[in-house]
Amino acid sequence: MRFARSKRALRLKTVDSCFQDLKDSRLTEDTFTVDEVTDILDGLKVVVHSEVESELINTTYTNVLFLRQLFCQAEKWYLKLQTDISDLENRELLEQVAEFEKAEFTTAGKKASTEISKLKLAPLNEGGVSELLSKEITRLQEENDKLKARVKTIETQPKIKMQEVSDLETSLAKLRADFEKSLNMSSENQKSLEDNLISTKHDLLKIQEDLLLAEKELEKKFQETAAYRNMKELLTKKNEQVKELRKRLSQYEAGD
Repeated sequence: MRFARSKRALRLKTVDSCFQDLKDSRLTEDTFTVDEVTDILDGLKVVVHSEVESELINTTYTNVLFLRQLFCQAEKWYLKLQTDISDLENRELLEQVAEFEKAEFTTAGKKASTEISKLKLAPLNEGGVSELLSKEITRLQEENDKLKARVKTIETQPKIKMQEVSDLETSLAKLRADFEKSLNMSSENQKSLEDNLISTKHDLLKIQEDLLLAEKELEKKFQETAAYRNMKELLTKKNEQVKELRKRLSQYEAGD
């Protein structure tokens, strides 16, 4: 309303200046013939017509740009907007707008402005924007939970393999110590220890092979898809979106 009011006032000043210019430039004699008056009025009509037409065109284009901004925002939230052209010529609604302008821009109308300002736009649906934000937050939280679970699974797999290797190395070290202590034992006992040691070494080699294959497979997946880094980045972005939406939701709830 402030923008439209300032543009209207500026254009009216321009129209007033057209009349003033006419007075200063043409009305210099005491009497005029009918043809002279007709010529003066025709010239004034052309100037005023041009000014009014220019303002109407500019107002139309300005409204188009304003509506385009609203439509772009609605498209972002997948909203379906409906318009009723008949309301644009509703005298009662037009008078309400006039009362609103009068109340906003005149000192005497401040009390009326308080009453008019209570009028709110109807919500887009039953829940309005708050419901849309809540649904979007819920959806993002669900995606975050899934990403966290996948990241945790990937991080856990290498830890399990490393723990298995650590346990086997501990067992091997213990067997070596026992073997060294039993050097003076009977050959039968020594043979048993040697068999256990060989069996343990075989188990260790097999686990190391499995671990190496698993590490190569994980490394191949990471090199081909960069899944881990992408999930980390995506998780961070989703968290930022949740924070932003929570902030916006709190603003709407505070307004309600």
